[in-house]
Amino acid sequence: MAALPQTAELEAKLQTAVGHHRAGRLSEAQQLYCDILQFLPDHPVVNNSLGIALKGQGKSSEAEAVFRRLASVAPDYAPAHSNLGNILFEQGKLAEAEASYRKALAVNPDMADALKNLGLVIVDSGRFAESFPWFRRHAELAYGRPGAASQALPHKAKHDQEQRDYLKQVAGAAAPMFRLEEGARVAGRAVNPDASEGEIAQRWRTSSPQIAVIDNLLTDEGLQQLRNYCWRSTMWHRAYPNGYLGAMPEHGFACPLVEQIAEELRSTYPAIVGNHPLLQWWGFKYDSSLKGINIHADFAAVNVNFWITADEANLDPDSGGLVIWDKPAPLDWSFAQYNNPNAGQNIRDFLARSGARSVTVPHRANRAVIFDSDLFHETDRIAFKEGYLNRRINITMLYGLREAAAKRT
Repeated sequence: MAALPQTAELEAKLQTAVGHHRAGRLSEAQQLYCDILQFLPDHPVVNNSLGIALKGQGKSSEAEAVFRRLASVAPDYAPAHSNLGNILFEQGKLAEAEASYRKALAVNPDMADALKNLGLVIVDSGRFAESFPWFRRHAELAYGRPGAASQALPHKAKHDQEQRDYLKQVAGAAAPMFRLEEGARVAGRAVNPDASEGEIAQRWRTSSPQIAVIDNLLTDEGLQQLRNYCWRSTMWHRAYPNGYLGAMPEHGFACPLVEQIAEELRSTYPAIVGNHPLLQWWGFKYDSSLKGINIHADFAAVNVNFWITADEANLDPDSGGLVIWDKPAPLDWSFAQYNNPNAGQNIRDFLARSGARSVTVPHRANRAVIFDSDLFHETDRIAFKEGYLNRRINITMLYGLREAAAKRT
């Protein structure tokens, strides 16, 4: 029987393993973790690191076994439950993943990753409004504490300073570094009734490609409430190199008003949204003149995209909206092929070979563009006035899986 190594020897081996792990040498790290576990089989950190190394090599079944055992022998070690939840989530075992995340949070209620992922698994389970408290708590922890990391791209720094100046004006005091508006439901409707009495739905059923443009989408109260929520919430945390910012649910873009709009879109346009579940939603906010979103397609069946910035902010009424091509992403393309910022030339080559034609929908305040989400699209040229309230803002809601839509041109 091998002699038990000294503690210092095991610690040195662990540090070497961690170095390999950080450098991406996962196989070497795995071997060292296994060596240590021969002498310390229930060590939570080493087991957890081994599971992560296995998962990083695509050995999900082996990683799952490690995390399951660790969760059993160390039930008070939150990362074991959270990492097991991640594997189960990837496998589509939503109920089991949710249970694992809840176990992690029972041990550590402030575990940010578990909060975010629990919100995501609840959304995928079709109960998206239940996700809001988890997302908002994640945002408080990730962005609401002193020293929270902030991306330093110049256009984000410019936006954040503009927002702080604006919040000083509306709050009458020093602007907080973190703030989330309540985003309450409006008393009446948030989405205007279908004034065309079904004409939009009829065009959707008979058009190819499927594109519907709806003006005056939101009621006055709904539009103003949403603008205030987007202006006054410090949730614009994802900075993209092109010059725009994203507010995702886990950043705090999760409120009752979003639920109300999503519900009323379904009831107002049942022929379009139908029984498709809401899979994802976000907001994007743009610089006055930098480039917007590159050409891509989305993973959903139906894309509801609408703009809330006043028309007076747009310096060119013929642009500032969306360009949509009449060809969808091929079903045999991977997500990375049709939704990747570096795939633009390959997509354009495909569109050229396919003889695709584009439709340009100019920006209008309170205008929605609803389209088959796997059609390629990109932001049109942006030329907006300077100033915080003039920034172009669009909201996107994705309904249903593209594979389930079965709509080909």
